[in-house]
Amino acid sequence: MSARQAKPTPESDPLRERVAEVLDLMRPSIQADGGDVEIVAVSNGIVDVRFHGACVGCPSASMTLQTGIAQLMRERIPEIREVRAVK
Repeated sequence: MSARQAKPTPESDPLRERVAEVLDLMRPSIQADGGDVEIVAVSNGIVDVRFHGACVGCPSASMTLQTGIAQLMRERIPEIREVRAVK
């Protein structure tokens, strides 16, 4: 990248955009149960997400994260090694 080119913002990062697309596939199911999820960071193959609404404190949130979100991310985006929930 030359000095004249603008650095990509987190929102314009191609990997982050791919992560957002995959997350959008899961979002309707999560929202149907009264929750939501947002991308906090994507760095070095690790995706940090934050749950909202009914997902906060829900015992099933970790299952949703690991068997839903993380599995689909790794299937569709091989660069992703881990998906973790942050507060």
